[in-house]
Amino acid sequence: MPDYDYDITDDERELAGLVRQFADEVVAPRSYEADRTHTLPLDVVAQMGELGLFGLPFPEEYGGQGGDYFALCLAIEALGRVDQSLAITLEAGVSLGAMPVFRFGTEEQKHELLPDLLAGRALAGFGLTEPEAGSDAGATRTTARLDGGEWVVNGSKQFITNSGTAITRFVTVTAVTGESGGRKEISTIVVPNGTPGFTVEPAYDKVGWHASDTHPLTFQDVRVPEGNLLGERGRGFANFLHILDEGRIAIAALSTGAAEGCLEAAVDYAQKRTVFGEALATRQGIQFLLARMQQRVHVARLAWHHAARLRDAGKPFKTQAAIAKLTASDAAMDNARDATQVFGGNGFMNEYPVARHYRDSKILEIGEGTNEVQLLVIARALGVA
Repeated sequence: MPDYDYDITDDERELAGLVRQFADEVVAPRSYEADRTHTLPLDVVAQMGELGLFGLPFPEEYGGQGGDYFALCLAIEALGRVDQSLAITLEAGVSLGAMPVFRFGTEEQKHELLPDLLAGRALAGFGLTEPEAGSDAGATRTTARLDGGEWVVNGSKQFITNSGTAITRFVTVTAVTGESGGRKEISTIVVPNGTPGFTVEPAYDKVGWHASDTHPLTFQDVRVPEGNLLGERGRGFANFLHILDEGRIAIAALSTGAAEGCLEAAVDYAQKRTVFGEALATRQGIQFLLARMQQRVHVARLAWHHAARLRDAGKPFKTQAAIAKLTASDAAMDNARDATQVFGGNGFMNEYPVARHYRDSKILEIGEGTNEVQLLVIARALGVA
């Protein structure tokens, strides 16, 4: 267990320990094969649901655990330490799948859609990114128009997590539903999987996160009831930004776990690997490298803890979330590179966790807002952008 001698309760420590044990005993032994075969192990996802992980930050009335976002991030960090694909499945399943419904849905939508999501019996995706709308999400081209009490959706989305699994129930998509004051009116609409005209395209061949489910989506005259509007019409982009701020904290927690997993593997290997008759760990160059890795983990964890506590206290956290995401994703990538170097040739073999972290960690600097976007958010808070 990491040294949580700051800012953590006994219940939170117990949760972190429980998920770390689950990660070590259930997730880690399956990680290499899942990565090699590009397969999301849905039986493991089901076990995560049985542990209550998908319901951690939601009220019990909807099937949740009555916890908070900090608890969710503890679980994500513990999973990210051994398997980023399973960690992002949880992160996206909550932050992008269930949270928009909880935050902006009607009571009818919440009671209909949340119970299965919070139990891990179903997953949902959030369709935002498009071929011409990445960091500039306001450039959305997907459209939705009302016709006879139904939304008719046309367009495409890309890089959508949890969108094509056997248990994916729906995706929530951002779409242009009109124009106001010369600006696009963007709304969010729930599109159930299997709706005619909605096509989940073949999965991507990705550099990393091989066991995570990710697809492009196309919508051709897809018709859904008018009541599938999620939240207020025209508030889709603003609502998305709020969801994205929360998600950045979760990505920071995942990144911290990845950075810690690389550190643990590197320390263990350096102590066991003999070079010129001595353990690799006796070399000062390696000692200093490992010390830097520990420094990164510690600072990354402090950063996401701070942002999550602010969020749960109902205080502004946008800038702190950006700082946490920037700090932790850099730590994950730096630690993955250094751990791979410690392992030498073995670090280039996919059977070793550090090789998977090396491939997986790059996306942490891109997803949920690129690190350049995080710098822009921070600069704006300083009043210089």
